[in-house]
Amino acid sequence: MKREDNGLKGLMAAAGYSMKGIRACWENEAAFRADVIVSAILFLASFFVAASVEQWLLLTSPLVLIIIVELLNSAIENVVDRIGHEFHDLSGRAKDMGSAAVFFCWVIIGMAWISIAWLNLT
Repeated sequence: MKREDNGLKGLMAAAGYSMKGIRACWENEAAFRADVIVSAILFLASFFVAASVEQWLLLTSPLVLIIIVELLNSAIENVVDRIGHEFHDLSGRAKDMGSAAVFFCWVIIGMAWISIAWLNLT
């Protein structure tokens, strides 16, 4: 498959590859589907929780971040699995580090939602 890398044609090709990646992640990764569903619910809730545009951005920006990090984590897992399924310490570490990145995104989401909810209740 030849990839175009210039101009509008390249941009359209890149968008197509991105959609293909998102579709593959949706179809093959339960954690990605769960993150998207929870993020969609929180996105809708953000319109009721946020008292300002700034608060809304603080609530919704990490929701985009979790999707990005979950895509990258899934990519790492796929590359490691492609190399081989036998146990190797470095493979385990790579997968654990990707999982840790997802965990810290959820920590950021929790901190944002708790702090803004607290602000608006007091």
